[in-house]
Formats: sequence, structure tokens, C-alpha cells
Amino acid sequence: MSFTLLSSPLQGFTDFRFRNAQNKYFGGIDTFYSPYIRLNGKLVIKSSYERDLLPENNMGLEVIPQVITNDADEFLFVAKYVRELGYKELNWNLGCPYPMVTKSGMGSGLISNTEKINHILDKAHSETDIIVSMKMRLGYDTTEEILDVLPILDQYPIKNIAIHARIGKQLYKGGVHLDAFQQCIDNTKHKLYYNGDITSVAKFHEMQERFPSIDHWMIGRGLIADPFLPSMIKSNALEYPKNKMELFGAFHDTLYEGYSESLSGQTHILLKMHHLWEYFSVIFSDPHKVHKNIKKSKSIRNYEATVKEVIAKG
Repeated sequence: MSFTLLSSPLQGFTDFRFRNAQNKYFGGIDTFYSPYIRLNGKLVIKSSYERDLLPENNMGLEVIPQVITNDADEFLFVAKYVRELGYKELNWNLGCPYPMVTKSGMGSGLISNTEKINHILDKAHSETDIIVSMKMRLGYDTTEEILDVLPILDQYPIKNIAIHARIGKQLYKGGVHLDAFQQCIDNTKHKLYYNGDITSVAKFHEMQERFPSIDHWMIGRGLIADPFLPSMIKSNALEYPKNKMELFGAFHDTLYEGYSESLSGQTHILLKMHHLWEYFSVIFSDPHKVHKNIKKSKSIRNYEATVKEVIAKG
């Protein structure tokens, strides 16, 4: 059975620089979802969102913009904006688990508000020609919350629903709820995409066997931790390429150069790279030691020397 691999958006990580570098050196991702646009009540698009979605910054990539909101006017404003940039689809985030989002009644904090979801979808489908897709969790407090939403979603021509098989209050802790995801398959007419804990080729095969009807698979943190993963899944490879460290080094240097140009000051650049290495360290033989050594680098010169050493040792 043929399948499609998608990059799940992670705020602060999967921007256009990451997407371009991952695609250039590794490939394997068919469609990238951009990190969400959040307006906070002001109908203004921040320049960082604009840069991220400009077609010239995403050449050769299939990208779908995403919005996070609980307000119909905001949704319509973003829909109009992305249409003007040439995008035909807008993904609506009902999955973000972070308290600063959920406490505002957005992301997974909106899943229990079926009335508001219905209102926004009604406006989106009656007042724009944007194709709407969804990214959700199973709920915020319980895995049953989504079961009240699915009948509402079935009333609309939604392109697909990508479900991260956790609840919001888990954040990224604990296991995925596979039985609850199966319940979603059994209770909607819509096409579902699976998201959650695809971190290896073996894990991917396990999920394929568990859900034979699913042919779209979303990789989130697993992609940042292991940018080789999508191409390895596609080629069914259980071993890394022989030039693993050479490829990773070129990927890192491209990202580092991009962030060095766009971020101001040593502190910002190092903070950005340190966050990335929380994930990157996973593909090294001693992840804990690698991450610890990177974190200890407090200057650009020190960081560059440490990275060089880490990659040389593999």
C-alpha cells in the first residue's frame, strides 16, 4: 500500500529554514505543515509568519499553512491572507497542548467547545473558498471529547483530520492512545491522518499493521530528532547511510548559517541551536553526553568547536 509522509508543525522548530534543509539533505517528506499563525485579537500578520510562508522561501516544497484561533473573524482573515499568497488550503490547529494556548480556549483547549467549532467551520465554508483541514488531539481532559466533535465535522467538506493520539493535558508525556484513535476511524466519514510517536522505521511498521486503512502518516518530534527518518521509512532502510555524519554535518551547518543570519546576537543563536540539539543528540551513540557538551558551550567559538568534535566522533 502506498503512503504519504507529512511533517507535523512544531512551533519554533519546523520553519522554512528547517523545511528547506531537511528536504535538501534527506527528503522523504511529501508535505510540510507550517507552524501556526496566531493573531491574538489583532488582524495583523507578523513579519515572522510572513517570511515563513512566502512562496520564494518554500520553493520546491509542498507547504500547508496553519492557523490557531477560536475566533471566526481571525480564521477568515488568515484564510484570505494565505489565499493571496497562492495557498489553497488552511489547516486549523485544535491540537496544541501548551497551557498558554489551551487556557485561552485554543488548540486542544477548544475541542470540548463544539458550538464554537461548528460556528467557525460554518463561516469558513460559507464565506471563503479555502479548503479546510484539521489537526487535533483526542481531547484535552479525556480521549472521548473528540467523539462529540466528529459528527459536527462530518457536516462539512473537510479535506482531512490529522489526529495526534494523545490528550492535551499529557503534553508529550505518556503513551499514545491507539484504541481511542481506532474509535475515531470507526466514527467519522472523513479521511484521517495518524500522528504520534513515529520515531523509527520499526515503529512506523508497527503503526501500519495496527491501522491498515491509514495511508497518511505525520511525523513531528521524530523528524527533528532524526531528519533521516522519512527517507529511511520510504526506502524501508534499517541502517543509516554510510555518510551519515557528513550529511548531518552539512544539514546542521546550513541551519546554523541561516539562523546566524536571521537572529541577532550570540545569545539568541546559541539558544536556538541548543533547543535543536535537545532533539539532534538522539541520533548519536551517547545522546546524553552529546547534549550535555553542547549545552556547556556558552560562546559561538566554543559551540562551533564542540559541534565539530561531536560530529567527528559520530
